[in-house]
Amino acid sequence: MLKILNPAKDTWAELVKRPTKNLEELEPGIQATFDLVKEQGDDALLQLAEKFDGVQLQSLLVTEQEIAAAELKVPQELKEAILQAYSNIQLFHTQQAEPVKQVETMLGVTCWRKSIPIEKVGLYIPGGTAPLFSTLLMLGVPARIAGCKELVLCTPPSKDGNIHPAILYTASLLGVTRIIKAGGAQAIAAMAFGTESVPAVYKIFGPGNQYVTVAKQLVSKAGVAIDLPAGPSEVLVMADETANPAFVAADLLSQAEHGADSQVVLLTTSENVLQKVEQELQAQLEVLPRKEFAAKALSNSLGVVLQSLDEMLDFSNLYAPEHLILSVSNFEEFLDGITNAGSVFLGHFTPEAAGDYASGTNHTLPTNGYARAYSGVSLDSFVKKVTFQYITREGLQNIGKTIETMAEAEGLKLTKMP
Repeated sequence: MLKILNPAKDTWAELVKRPTKNLEELEPGIQATFDLVKEQGDDALLQLAEKFDGVQLQSLLVTEQEIAAAELKVPQELKEAILQAYSNIQLFHTQQAEPVKQVETMLGVTCWRKSIPIEKVGLYIPGGTAPLFSTLLMLGVPARIAGCKELVLCTPPSKDGNIHPAILYTASLLGVTRIIKAGGAQAIAAMAFGTESVPAVYKIFGPGNQYVTVAKQLVSKAGVAIDLPAGPSEVLVMADETANPAFVAADLLSQAEHGADSQVVLLTTSENVLQKVEQELQAQLEVLPRKEFAAKALSNSLGVVLQSLDEMLDFSNLYAPEHLILSVSNFEEFLDGITNAGSVFLGHFTPEAAGDYASGTNHTLPTNGYARAYSGVSLDSFVKKVTFQYITREGLQNIGKTIETMAEAEGLKLTKMP
């Protein structure tokens, strides 16, 4: 972790830049994948599964028998954990539903807005270095609450041609319409353009590697919506002298172990705190199963000592982290000052992992500074907000002059009501 002591404010803009890769060079190869899927459909998916996943599939679709068999393989303790997380996520997202409110803007003119579910949504769930069944919960639960009719799941198979049992169990719990054994850019192409087995969807959700990220960006140019700009995971922790260095280190590593391109940032007003956290990082790193990923992520990460808590807040708002943790004694004083963050974790006993799995909030969040303008996935992500208006004859007479005057000012001529 790069240590920086009291950096001048005119250097902050450079410090908050993420370690980025030039992903544009991937576009020609991904476009070739798109073309192959468009031309050959299912056959292309089978070819690419053999090429990239090393598996010869007999069928792309997961069967009812495979789902039933998977349920038997999921330990009861994990089932109970998934059900608890499901309940919390459902409760939190159900409260986001907005009732229809009719507003009479003037006599005889009534307007309202209604949430209408997106009919067909595609969910991409990685299955490579980690089977992200928790992400399936985060996407599938609000999709079901919203009332989406078709939930299409694409996830890459293992070498034996199977999907991880926990992913299949969770998909069954959510009532996913169709499960396809496909990963990478080819899965995004299949959901965007459709094949014999994969229905084309209207919006694609879910994280993935750099190929999936670029593929989602490309299909968004082709008219298929995506959830939000995605990038490597990140967390920023603000810690004062009351913070527990072991807890802070654990929170930093919880994101660092996501991948080598992840980034973590520690802000503190105390060099002593920074030193203690660094010691904990090294100690905890040694026992991590994904030590190699976390170590590489830490090499791209920052430990910054600033003059005050207010400076830490200013730096954080400029950085706009995916996850923001306030491990400070008086976090209540700073809540109104938080303007840019994906999800916020308050106090010494609110680990980032709680939001990742089971507290109820959604963990599909904007990264790479996009929290300055984007929200994380919510119930709203799965609906369209459609406005309606109804005007009576009297209402049209009341508003007509205003409409005519404005239209004429813009060079348009309206036919007057008889």
